[in-house]
Amino acid sequence: MDPTPNAAAPAAAIPPPRMASLDAYRGFVMLLMAGEVLNFHRTSENLPGNPFWSFLAHHQSHVEWRGCTLHDLIQPSFSFLVGCALPWSVANRRGDGQDFGRIFLHTLWRAFVLVALGVVLRSTGSRMTNFTFEDTLSQIGLGYAFLWLLSWRGPKVQVAALVAILAGYWAWFAAGDLPPAGFDPTTVGVAKDWPHWMDGFAAHWNKNANPAHRFDVAFLNVFPRPKTFLFNGGGYLTLSFIPTLATMILGLLAGQWLRRTELPEKSRITGLVVAGLAGLALGTVLDLTGICPSVKRIWTPSWVLFSGGWCALFLAGFHALADVGGYRRVVFPLVVVGMNSIFAYVIAHLWDGFLATNLTKHLNTLANWIGGPGTIADDGSFWRLAAGPLAPTAQGIAVLGLIWLCCWWLWKRKVFIRV
Repeated sequence: MDPTPNAAAPAAAIPPPRMASLDAYRGFVMLLMAGEVLNFHRTSENLPGNPFWSFLAHHQSHVEWRGCTLHDLIQPSFSFLVGCALPWSVANRRGDGQDFGRIFLHTLWRAFVLVALGVVLRSTGSRMTNFTFEDTLSQIGLGYAFLWLLSWRGPKVQVAALVAILAGYWAWFAAGDLPPAGFDPTTVGVAKDWPHWMDGFAAHWNKNANPAHRFDVAFLNVFPRPKTFLFNGGGYLTLSFIPTLATMILGLLAGQWLRRTELPEKSRITGLVVAGLAGLALGTVLDLTGICPSVKRIWTPSWVLFSGGWCALFLAGFHALADVGGYRRVVFPLVVVGMNSIFAYVIAHLWDGFLATNLTKHLNTLANWIGGPGTIADDGSFWRLAAGPLAPTAQGIAVLGLIWLCCWWLWKRKVFIRV
């Protein structure tokens, strides 16, 4: 295969200016993920019947199967943005004089590191390596090399690959065998009275009763494990990286669209909005008709379209605000995090508990020192004294602030951790 890109090649060799919208959107996504420390659900429990905190708690949790919350859009946004940023990454490397082979080797290395980092994060707290590949980083890494190769082709080839992935993955599930009559869902970790179990044609996409689950039962047991793998408690799948690749292709197309500087800014924003609304509409229709349920946990094709629609709308909004409107100071707090997204991802997974525990411990000590012994009982918490029923969220705000300060400290010193 001739590695030289088609007609888009000359433009790809010119290093383009950095777009604040991509960093701002990425920072927004990272803060949503790290924002789990805000513990809206615990505050909502402390204030039962309060619609505001119930709403926040709902959108800080994943739906059990079909449907979508704001929290469910974190992973597709992160994957979408990988595709968006790729044209800039390739152009910068080509601008530095790197050839196809050298960039491809770096791509393979990056893919390996992303997969390995996902496995390491999933192994936190385990007594041995937990070989599982449903983590966001692993899912991106498994498809990243394919995405990179597609970035060297034209939009027609990319769209053809997108359609082939969505249609092929849908057909594989649709043609799969359904569980036999009398099947006991508890054998795959699903309660008999679970309200999200689907009937009819939609049953092809049931939790732990689909072709990709059967693949995992064979594949994951190849690796050393403390006990035989029978099912994933959340229904997540290794092969979801295939439709995740489709999400990244949507991002790639969006990134290339933004780089079309010959188009007026208004046209580029309008194009993203139209594409976003079309994705939402098509994904919703496929879900409501039962042709393809929209399920984030197994990354169904309808979910690719629906979540991709939201991603396009978010990108249009951030592009209009940061790149076109010039409100860079407004998005600066997001940019600081977005420019060190891998660092933010890892620190939010590994250090959130450490930060919360130690911050609370020292604030408890300080309160007892200033207010006198007994100001806070040994089993008490500074946060309950300071914020009452809002204590879980108050503590989370402090922890999230520390995470942001770590990102700001790196940004201030122009230290950007890359893979």
